[in-house]
Formats: sequence, C-alpha cells, structure tokens
Amino acid sequence: MKIAVDAMGGDYAPGPIVIGACQAATEIKGEIILVGDENEIAKVTPPAGLPKNVSVRHCTEVIGMDEKPTEAIRKKKDSSLVVAARLVKEGEADALVSAGNTGAATAASLIAWRQIPGIHRPAIATVFPTKHGRFLLLDAGASPDVEPHHMVEFAHMGIAYAQRVMGKKNATAHLLNIGEEPGKGNQFAKTAYELLSQESWFAGNIEGKDLFRKKIDVVVCDAFVGNILLKACEGVAEFILDEIKGSVPGWPARALFLPMRGALRPLKQKMDYAEYGGSPLLGLNGICIIGHGRSNARAIHNAVLNAAHSVEAKLVSTIQESVAHLGEKVTTS
Repeated sequence: MKIAVDAMGGDYAPGPIVIGACQAATEIKGEIILVGDENEIAKVTPPAGLPKNVSVRHCTEVIGMDEKPTEAIRKKKDSSLVVAARLVKEGEADALVSAGNTGAATAASLIAWRQIPGIHRPAIATVFPTKHGRFLLLDAGASPDVEPHHMVEFAHMGIAYAQRVMGKKNATAHLLNIGEEPGKGNQFAKTAYELLSQESWFAGNIEGKDLFRKKIDVVVCDAFVGNILLKACEGVAEFILDEIKGSVPGWPARALFLPMRGALRPLKQKMDYAEYGGSPLLGLNGICIIGHGRSNARAIHNAVLNAAHSVEAKLVSTIQESVAHLGEKVTTS
C-alpha cells in the first residue's frame, strides 16, 4: 500500500503535512510518498530524518487555496496535487491525501480517475460526532448542483463507507429536511424522498435539530446545504469552547476549576476536527481524503490513517458493487 500526500497543500504547508505524515508512517503497513518541492520539504523534515517508509516525489508547482480549480489544474501540470492524483491513476499510489484547495482536489481526482459506473456526481463524506457516537454526512462540498436521484447514489456510497470503514453494521440513511413527514420540504426534497423510499435501508427524513441527539448512521443532502451545515457546526463548536474558556476566572480563583479540565477534555476532543483527519471524496475510481485547509500535524496524521483504512477496506470496489444496479457508466460530470 502506498499513499500519496500532497505536501504543499494547506494553509500552513509543508510543515504540519510532513510532520503528520511521518507520525502516521509508524502506524501503517505500507509507504507514504510526500509529493512536493524537495527543498521545502527538507526544511521541515524532523532532525532524525524521514522514516524508512516515507519518500519524496519532487515537483515544482503549487496550487493556491484561492485559485480557480479547473484553470489551475490545466496550467500547473507539475503541481503537487496534480502529480499526486497522477500517481494514483498510474498505479504508483493507492490513495491521495490533500489539505489543499478542495475544489482543485475534487477536480484533479475526477479528471484523473473518473466516476465509478452508476455514479453521476462525487460527494465529500464528513464524519460528525453525536450523543450516540458518529454519523456520516454527504455531500459536504463536492457537488452543489445535483438532481434528486443523486441522493440515492450518495446514500449508497455513504452506507458502503459507514459499514466498511466506520464499522456500522446494517447502516441506514436519512434525508436532511425541514421536517420528518414525507410531504415536507421543497420539490427537490419531496422527489428525493420518493426515490429513497424504494430502498430498504432508507429511514426517512431528519431535521437539523435531531442530527446530534438521535442514533443515526448516514445523512444525505446536496453540497450547498451540506457545506453550510458543516461550517456552521464548526463555528458553533469553536464558539462553545471559547465561551467555556472565557468563563473561567483568573488566578487564584481559576484553581477551583482545574478539576473540570479532565471532564471537559473528552468534549473538546470530540468536537475537534483534527480527530477525524479528513473527509473521503466518494464516487471516483480512487481514494482521496480531503483535509481542512488549516490542518495541523494531528489532522494529517489521522487523514493518512483514514486513507490507509479505506484502502484496506477495499472501499472503491465496495462502492462499485453497491451501485452496480443504479445505471450505466457515466464518463462526464
């Protein structure tokens, strides 16, 4: 198993990318390829050097976080992201990890690998913490303009990931909506509900207020709604943690609150995006884990482990089998 890591992608690259990849190298049964400028990578390499199972693939260009995805991919053929996607296409790597430009990562993967037969749109699947564990939301940012039947495809992919990677047996899927009743929502939601209702694993609509308090496995929506939800939740989580910190008085009164630190640590860990590493881009003939642009070393470490687990679980072939009946192969997005 070989995992290509976009060493130049991210707000703080390549430092945390290289450190996180090196940390993950000791925990995977395989190799890691750091794709990027070898001189820049050398500057942030740990004093002990790279682990034996970590190598560098030199390239000269970087796609910025604010660049237009398709244009950047077309012009920067020797960028770390494009080269990493090419390694997977040519069989030199089994998965790609990037904390860089999300749109560019999606476009580069789509162009290099194409969709799985039966899938019309790729979807970013993001793990959310809940009172009962974790659930998977898709699409969190890949395909904002979709049709109702794409929700069925998203649900199939989400269930495959939930079962094979997250260990959720007999997973079910919900449709994110403004109410639980079948007739709720706009025409898009109503049509999607009708299509999803034909599947035995469909568990109905779910409202936003119930996402974090009910026991659920997979939730589907379009990327416009999903990305708004994702960023709103990130903001609320940071707000709550900041408010807790701000409510603690200064010394010496703060000493009275020290016993609470241990009790709050699991909450902080549960709400920290770095614990989940990155989100898989599902629906393509390859594995791509997309990390947050501000990913620290721990986030990259977990993203690489996520990629390794997805490879070991044979995620792509599992999704291929799951959606084989949905339709003929589509070669354009």
